[in-house]
This record gives sequence, C-alpha cells and structure tokens, in this order.
Amino acid sequence: MQINYLCTENIMNDMIQKLTATLVVLCLFTTLRANVRDTIVINDGWEFRYDGQEEWKKVTLPHDFQVDMPWIAPTADDTGSKKDAAANTASRLSARAFKEMAIGWYRKTIIPHPTWKGKRISLDFQGIMLTGDVWFNDSLIGSTDYGYLGFESDITNLLRHGEPNTIIVKADTGKPENSRWYTGGGLFRDVSLIITHKDKHFARHPLYITTIDNNKVAVQADIYYSDSEAKAIDVGVRILDSNGIAVAASRKKLNYYRRQKLSEYQIDTLQINNPNLWSPDTPYLYIAEVTLYDNNGNIMDQVTDRFGIRTFSFSPDYGMMLNGNKILLKGHAGHSTLGILGAAAYPQAIRMQLQRLKDFGFNHVRAAHNPYSKDFYRLCDEMGIIVVDELYDKWTKQFCGGRREWSELWQKNIPEWVRSNRNHPSIAMWSLGNELQQIASLDFNDWGVTAYRLQRELLHRYDTTRPTTVAMHPRYRDLATDSLPAPLARVTDIQSYNYRYMYFPLDSRNFPNMIFYQSEANMTGLPANLYAMDLDKVVGLAYWGAIDYLGESRGWPMKGFGEGVFDITLNPKPLAYLIRSMFKTDEPVVRLAIVDTPANDTSWNGIKISTDQTSSHWNRHDGDILKIYTYTNADEVELIINGRSIGRQYNNKENPSTRNKITWEGVSFKSGYIEAVAYNEGHVVARHRSETTGKAVALRITPDGGTWRPNDLQYLRITAIDSKGRVVATNDSDVHLSLEGPVEIIAVGNGNTANSDLARQDHVHLYEGCAQVILKSGSQSGTVIIKASAPGMKTAQGKLSY
Repeated sequence: MQINYLCTENIMNDMIQKLTATLVVLCLFTTLRANVRDTIVINDGWEFRYDGQEEWKKVTLPHDFQVDMPWIAPTADDTGSKKDAAANTASRLSARAFKEMAIGWYRKTIIPHPTWKGKRISLDFQGIMLTGDVWFNDSLIGSTDYGYLGFESDITNLLRHGEPNTIIVKADTGKPENSRWYTGGGLFRDVSLIITHKDKHFARHPLYITTIDNNKVAVQADIYYSDSEAKAIDVGVRILDSNGIAVAASRKKLNYYRRQKLSEYQIDTLQINNPNLWSPDTPYLYIAEVTLYDNNGNIMDQVTDRFGIRTFSFSPDYGMMLNGNKILLKGHAGHSTLGILGAAAYPQAIRMQLQRLKDFGFNHVRAAHNPYSKDFYRLCDEMGIIVVDELYDKWTKQFCGGRREWSELWQKNIPEWVRSNRNHPSIAMWSLGNELQQIASLDFNDWGVTAYRLQRELLHRYDTTRPTTVAMHPRYRDLATDSLPAPLARVTDIQSYNYRYMYFPLDSRNFPNMIFYQSEANMTGLPANLYAMDLDKVVGLAYWGAIDYLGESRGWPMKGFGEGVFDITLNPKPLAYLIRSMFKTDEPVVRLAIVDTPANDTSWNGIKISTDQTSSHWNRHDGDILKIYTYTNADEVELIINGRSIGRQYNNKENPSTRNKITWEGVSFKSGYIEAVAYNEGHVVARHRSETTGKAVALRITPDGGTWRPNDLQYLRITAIDSKGRVVATNDSDVHLSLEGPVEIIAVGNGNTANSDLARQDHVHLYEGCAQVILKSGSQSGTVIIKASAPGMKTAQGKLSY
C-alpha cells in the first residue's frame, strides 16, 4: 500500500510541475452574505488525460472517459470465465461493453475569492467512477472505494489565498470483473465547492425531514457549533410551498453541548393546514428552510431541502398504499447509465429518460444496483416517479469497487447513502442488495441473514420511515427444498423476487406476513408476469432493462443489453405499446408488431430473455408470410390490408398469458398499407396504420429535447424519408454531420446494440431509418446550424438557438 501511494504521489507531483493550464478565478453566482453558505458547482475548466499520456484536453463535467474509448472485439479464444456464475461474462470485456479498463487523471486550478478568508471551505464530489483519489495542493484529501457515493473533504487549512490551488483526481475503472455492467469512468457527476462559517455551520446532508399523519412536518438538523460563550443554539425553520410562500414557521433555542460540537438536534414539528399531498399524479413539493443564528441574531448558515407530504404503507392484505389509496408499482429496473452518453449524469438526459417512461405509463424505477445521481432523485420527486433505492449488487469486494473488502465499506456507505437521499418523497423502499443468496461465502456463513440485519440496524439509525429489502435470485431457494424461500427472504421487510412471481401464492400460504414485490420481470414473460399476480395484494413489479443499455452483452458484436422495450436512444419498440396497454388502462391502445426474427432459447442468469424481434414497418418482400401481433387494451381488433379485412379477434382478458396480445398467423404481405383497428363495444377507439414507403430521397432533422439553453443538451432525430415524408425503415445509410456555431457533438448512435459507431464522432449510421445526435450548447446564448448528408439523399439543415 505504501509503495502504491508513493508511486501515485510521484505521478501527481509530475503533473503539478507540468501544469500550464489557464488559471480559473472562481466567480460566485450568488451574492455572498456575511457568514451564509455558498455552493459553487465547478464543472467547467477541467483538464483530462489517460494514464501514461502527456497531452491534456479540456473537458466539462460530468465526464465519462470510457465511453469515448474504442470498442475492443474479443479474440476467438476469449470466451470469458465460467468459474464465476454471478459475473455473467461472455468474454473478458462483454460485461463492460467491450471497453478496455483504464485510469484517467483530471486537474483543475482555482484562485480563491477574497471573501473566502476566514471561512470553512470544502470540496464535494458526487461520485468518481469506479474508484477515485483526490489531491489538493499536493495533499491526499479524500478517496472513494465505491464510486457511486459521494464524499466531502475540508480543504480550509490547505487553501492558499491569493495564489493558484491545484485539484488533481485519479479515477480508475478497476478490473473487468469488478462490475457486471458498463460503469463508465471518471468524474461522472458534479463537483462543488462549499463555503460556510468556520465554526458555526450545518453538517453534510444535515436535514432529516419526516411527515406525520400527512399534516405535520418534523425537522431534524445536524449542526456544528463552536462558541465558548454560547449557552444555546438559535435555529429557525420555515416551510415554503411551491410558490415560495411560508405556510409554517418557528424559531427555537436549542441546548448547546460544548463537549460535542457536532450534534443532531430535533428542531421542531410544524402543523401544515390543508397540505397538498405528493403522488405520481400530483408530485407537489414543499421546501424546508433552516437557519442558524449566533447569539446576536446574525445568520451563520442556512440550508434548504425539498420534500413531499405523503405516506406509504405496506401490508400482505393490499401490498402498497400511498396516502391511504392502493397503488401498484409499474416499473423499470435498470442501471444508471444514459444510453449513448454512457455514465455521465446529465440532468437533461435523466429527464428525457424519465419522461419517456412516464409517457408509457411507468410510475416506478428500481435504482439497480447502486445509488444514482442527485439529479435523478430530484427529477423523480418533480415528475412523480416512485423509487426503490438500492445500495449494492453483491456484498463482495469484487462487486464493490475491488479495492477494499465489502465488510470494511458498508458501515461508511450506509450513512452517506441514507442521509443524502432520505428526504426524497419519491423513495418508498431501501434495497440493500441484489441476488445474494447463491453466494456461500458471505460474511457470517448464514446466506446473508446476519449481514442484512446488521445493515438494517445501521440504516435505522438514519431513517425508520421506509421498509428494507434485498432482491432475491430467481434460483437458490431454501437449501433443503424449493418449496420454501431462501433464509434471507424470510427476514426482509418486503419480499423482493427477481422473476419468480409464481412463488408468491405458495410462499404467502406458508408465511402469511410476507409482502411481495417482483423486483425484476422479463419481457419474455409479458403480459403474464403482470396479470398472473394478485394485483390487489402485491406491491408491483419492475421490468428489467426496459431501456436497452451498454454492457452485459451476451456476445460480440452486441455492445449491451438489447431486450428492452425502448432502444438505447429511447425510441419505443413495438413491445413498448404492449406495456403501455397494460399500464395506461384508461387510454385506448393498439399497435402493430410484425415479427422479423423469432425468439430463440437464449437464457441469462437462468432466465429466458430472448423475445420475438419485431418492427412496425410495412416494407416487406413479395411472397412473405408474416406473423403479426396486435397489442391492445381494447375489446377487439380488426386487421385490414389495403382496405380488405383479414378478420377480427377478441382480446382474451381472462387469460394472463395472452391478454392484450393478439396473434395473427400466416398473413400474406401485399404492398400498400396494413392497419389495426381497435373496438370497444363496437365503436372504434384506436387505430395504427403502417404504409409501404418509397425510396429514401432526403434526410430530416427533428429536435427531440424541448427548450434549449446554455450548457444544456439538445437531442436530435435524423431520419431518412421518402418523397411523401415517410420514414424509410429499411435505410441504413452512413450520415455525415457538420456544425456551425458554439456547439459540440457529445454523442451519436442508433437503436442497434450491435452498432459500432463511437459516441463522439461526426457521422452515424441509420438503423431502421433513424439515428440520434446529442448536442451540447456553449456557456453563452448562440445560434447553431447543423447539416446532415448521405449519398443519394437531399441534405437536411437545421437552425437552432439557445
């Protein structure tokens, strides 16, 4: 350890000697009031290089250095290790999206603002992937052995006022076996400077806000206070509504403990009259503002946090209730990466992903298998997405960063995780792990039971308002008999089963107090894995990988998991409309799904994951005999080809295996159009039509990301269209992109997980006639011109302003 440290220190010193970057004088974005904290996000002005390289390049955070690296195809003899069943590796780099492991270095230079003298200054890192170390002015100030969690380092005594100060960060992706999925690498979340009063300030994640009976708000705060003259601590609380108007307030004198400068204080419980309750349909948020005063009534520090007034309850009788009403979790379980952007936690990309889910009826995300970014939870609060928040995958060194034993990490990780997230109304459950019970070597040799209980006890030190769970592996039940659940499943507050919803009835009879949640469901089980459950009594379910993602490839050239209902660019596949028909029961839905490739017997982790690969286009070949599905929640569907009815079929809503999924065998293709018409009680309620298109003659650029602002992302769709403006789904042209103006391409891609385009380049192949381009605007307002061209098609040009 000492040798490694000295080697790293020498590298760091060499960097400082070679540092030639322009110094950045930090500007405060808010007017500093005496002694009141300021938080400055310092995502701009960083430089980056890979370990062993000399040249530095400018980068802006969040940054994933691995997504820009080339794909590494496996050699013929690279078949991965079969010794580790939990790792799910098809070859050495298949789990990590065929990106090589690497170390990256970051540096940034700051000059302190004169107003910082006499203050407490700290650096806050939201995450360094996969593990990281930070130096400030030649001193190691902090490290993370589990990069999904943040940390804060006090740099007050190291800060040199009136001269340059250097931050250096080392980020290491670890070994291929240190994750079962693509993690990315680097400073993939925000970095901030926090300035407070030196001796009187709130601690890290200081507030704990709980609600009682949906009309009272209890506020607790962690306060650092050092004053030999003080006899009490003066604290004020205000509760603000969504318009910033105070709806409750109090001011208290709290006992001051001189021997314990950092203490938890129960400040007050405030009554809220006629509160607006938080729910997925009405995600109303309040703000708690807590102010610390000195003996003379001067403001020393002030913090705010948003919260919602709501009550989750759980029971074997009804599963889950929100504010006294039954609610069913209709969810997505997946990793925190963001499609072709990789792991970089852009808030705009998170919003796009959540909005797409919500549009199709999802109300829930299982944050698997690690804590997500602050913006994710913030946006779930705002958008009404219920979260099951998960801390770990496996409780082993291998899957927790690879640098330290898991037994050395959880005591520090749980407080950081819970304290940072406990005020989010969107979080309904804490999950401590995933598919553990097959690992015989877990601590205490009882298949995870004692390890779970210890973690749960520590978790309850920081939050007692939510149940805790662990997601169970689909196999590995009781050692003696499969008719009993695993020992770990018998002690969790909620019984979370991956895929095995068929165990719920038997386990419920044997253990009447169990409360069931299908923590992972697969697409091959649609729609039975929803409708075969007793929906009146279960918590709900989360479909694994509803959105395709990088990593966990079953083999080259697939770069990731491609069995979702949305592709990696968020385009809905036909199967998404089956879920929409199940989740949005009040909206009539019908969708054509034409089978291109039938499902095979591919299994992953013991679960069949292959589905029929379908599309909705009507560009087929003469003589094709097709199998077609129509997804609908209506009573009946009629299939029409070129004005001629092929027939009508009823939606058998009594059969959970075929409900909302009508099959049409032996359909002969005829050029023209095909249409599905849905009926309820004989009346047309929905239609979906697909036409045979002509040759692609032009490209079209369509913005897909709403209002564009400085330092923001803009999503663009590039499509090939025929002379009538219809998307030509069979076109796979290589499209060249050119830009004018203050903008950069940060990602290109398409919905094909076998695509070999790199994320950051000036061309992209179409897939099913479509591709995605993501632009990042500059720091000031500007106008951008983008052109897309391909041989044989008219060039598309778009003008965008931000």
